[in-house]
Amino acid sequence: MSKTIIYQLLPRLFGNSTANCVAGGTIEQNGCGKFNDITPKALRAIRNLGATHVWYTGVIEHTTRTNYTSYNIPADHPATVKGEAGSPYAIKDYYDNDPDLSVNIEKRREEFKALVDRTHKAGLKVIIDFIPNHIARHYHSDNMPAGTYSFGEHDEKNLFFAGHNNFYYLGNQSYGCNIDAKGSAEEEYSETPLRATGNDCFGSPSLNDWYDTVKLNYGIDYRTGNRQFSPIPNTWVKMLKILRYWASQGIDGFRCDMVEMTPVEFWNWAVTKIKEEFPGILFIGEIYQPHIYRSFIKDGGFDYLYDKVGLYDTLRGVMNGQASANDISYTLQSTADIRNHMLTFLENHDEQRIASDFFAANAERALAALIVSATIDTQPFMLYAGQELGERGMDKEGYSGVDGRTTIFDYRSVDTLRRWKDDGSYSGELLTEKEKNLQSYYSHLLNLCNKEEAIANGQYYGLQYANPHSDKYDSNHIFSYLRGTEKELLLIVTNFSDSNKECEITIPEEAFAFFGTTYGNDPVEAKELISGKNIKIFANPHDKIAVTVPANNGLIIKIK
Repeated sequence: MSKTIIYQLLPRLFGNSTANCVAGGTIEQNGCGKFNDITPKALRAIRNLGATHVWYTGVIEHTTRTNYTSYNIPADHPATVKGEAGSPYAIKDYYDNDPDLSVNIEKRREEFKALVDRTHKAGLKVIIDFIPNHIARHYHSDNMPAGTYSFGEHDEKNLFFAGHNNFYYLGNQSYGCNIDAKGSAEEEYSETPLRATGNDCFGSPSLNDWYDTVKLNYGIDYRTGNRQFSPIPNTWVKMLKILRYWASQGIDGFRCDMVEMTPVEFWNWAVTKIKEEFPGILFIGEIYQPHIYRSFIKDGGFDYLYDKVGLYDTLRGVMNGQASANDISYTLQSTADIRNHMLTFLENHDEQRIASDFFAANAERALAALIVSATIDTQPFMLYAGQELGERGMDKEGYSGVDGRTTIFDYRSVDTLRRWKDDGSYSGELLTEKEKNLQSYYSHLLNLCNKEEAIANGQYYGLQYANPHSDKYDSNHIFSYLRGTEKELLLIVTNFSDSNKECEITIPEEAFAFFGTTYGNDPVEAKELISGKNIKIFANPHDKIAVTVPANNGLIIKIK
């Protein structure tokens, strides 16, 4: 059994070969990647990185300023669209694919299904977004199954809340009180009655709100706090049908958006039913409240939850000198009982690029954090397209501005991905030596995660407690641990400082007992898996292991 490695990509960006994009440009000016751009060669290249799953972000029809009215897709008012391309999280038709991503727009669903089939043939599994909490203000489905009603179709719009309503209605409040409701249009956007906005804004939205979305009602009256889940709310029924539709298209998993904004009772009801019908399908939850993690795993049925408010934040703090490497141990202890349910990452579309000026400014400074994030336990690891190439995310793209992130709102190409693609060859010849070396490092490490039994399925044992701070163990910058089985141990030592560190590491007797292994007093053969060098070390509780750990990097020492 290999470790789950998820590669996140936006088809809109991944396949776009336009070299000179205009800030805030249209699809005609800047182009747009298509499903068909993700070819068997592209998928083999992703698989060669060590990925086991691809998360295709933004594949469901969402808001846009591009006009598709000739294809029976209603236009969106520009005041309700973020950027030129629109947000992938303002869904306009849950049952359809985004027309931007198709060569033949009338065949967009067939082109997506062909991508799913290609992905499976490449030995990869498919994850897509499920956005349960909110929809686009201009929601309109022209592909929903027969007998299905659209959201709000039978709502009592004179009521703020009703258990059977899909939306929350705010009476005579205006959409345009705190926001430009006209934009480039001739008429202002209006909504009567105004509906609550997706980020729990129960009034006129501002630019800081998710103004392009409308919040869905899952049976919670936010005025009183009352929760009405019997009879089953109409929104639950609609959402179950949507999950069932995409699962039937061959999807292997859902990355579920902001799961904490919908009640865990819904997830328990829906996930249970989907897993009964589609065994093995994954549910991954984006969540930022640690105190409810266990409920969403135990009761909600989630396989994995984002480890953002925890390991990601801690590793970023250690990298930037704002935290000690010892803090990693405390963070891990807080989720020790659910560690194999936590999804680790260093980048995704919400977070700043490692190499951006807002984070580390240099992708190589994250290699120690990469080792920890990818090998700390059996949990999945996720990387974001371009991370393995040192993409900086420092372009002035349009709606997003220069914020260290790669835009999800604009038509754009990504420099490193475009050069890696190299007109579809994925030869890497257009990459710099630095980019090639970084990609090779990622590929080597992530494939180790798949090949090494101790990483994919072994147990974790932390060594910080047995190695207090000293001249030969700088515990503020050095973090070490064991991953192992009864047959072998991996000693992993990481260095979060900008200089090489000479270390002496103790493996306590309790660690050998924990793994059920024996030891002797003579030096043993070992191999450092990152460099491939064979070495001899003492592997017992009485002799320290002396190593030199490279700056912002680490060692993985395999002990038979």
